[in-house]
Amino acid sequence: MVADFVSADYGWLRSPNGEEEARRLFKAGKARDGYFTSDSVVLHATVAMDICDKWYPGERHIFIYDNATTHLKRPDDALSARQMPKLPTMPGKAVFMVSRDVKGADGKPVYGPDGKKLKEKVRMTDGQFTDGTPQSLYFPPGHERAGDHKGMALILQERGFVNAPQLRAECPKFQCPKDAVGPCCCRRLLYNQLDFEAVETILETHCKARGYQVIFLPKFHCELNFIEQCWGRAKHFRVDGTLINRYDSYAMRSRRFMDAYRRGLDGKQAAWAARKYHGHRVLPNSILQELSRAGV
Repeated sequence: MVADFVSADYGWLRSPNGEEEARRLFKAGKARDGYFTSDSVVLHATVAMDICDKWYPGERHIFIYDNATTHLKRPDDALSARQMPKLPTMPGKAVFMVSRDVKGADGKPVYGPDGKKLKEKVRMTDGQFTDGTPQSLYFPPGHERAGDHKGMALILQERGFVNAPQLRAECPKFQCPKDAVGPCCCRRLLYNQLDFEAVETILETHCKARGYQVIFLPKFHCELNFIEQCWGRAKHFRVDGTLINRYDSYAMRSRRFMDAYRRGLDGKQAAWAARKYHGHRVLPNSILQELSRAGV
């Protein structure tokens, strides 16, 4: 597989002299180069940021990714309502914790004799009340149940949801009724809390620390990511200067789709409009009337 960054202005991300590039060739497979994991994505982003810092320091760089799970991975100890029990830890039972990879001094995962990553159990990170103060998910030292997990019901009670103990832990298969009046289950209520929703991905945190912004595209909308068109073209041509004059046209096509969705068009209408106005960055203000006349 090939991983790379592309810009409508500069083409494939590389230094002006061509000696440094962000492109990575990867032979996927257990007996080859392994797999392109979240760690690989972060490392690739680091290479891209190094090139941008060195050769294009005067630009504002924004990295755009699709919704692949390797892009969206959060820290292992990040806030998550999944698997969290409703009630505090029962006497004699294991305390609710989360698993994370054991990392060596070099920051890389440590593998056991069987070739699998070593795991360790750690506490889930603290939550946050609406006023910004931290909320521990575990009973504090000095408490009669010090170190035990509080459970979703008590965590919600501390946030002002006094009736949380009366709610079920989770709706069947986590398919909550759409017409429910008020909270239906503890897991959905906690899932929708601001601090649980706002957990950053590992990629976002890593890039933000160096002043770079990361944007994730909506699911199932490859037409918004013009690098997909570049890869499609690359299947028929060498990925080099022969494509340099097409970057702007691919980016322009993605912009037309974005403009179409902003105007409320559906997928079929957006595709029709993008074809009709293939030489335009945005669609005309009369597009809705034109769609009506065309019966699209």
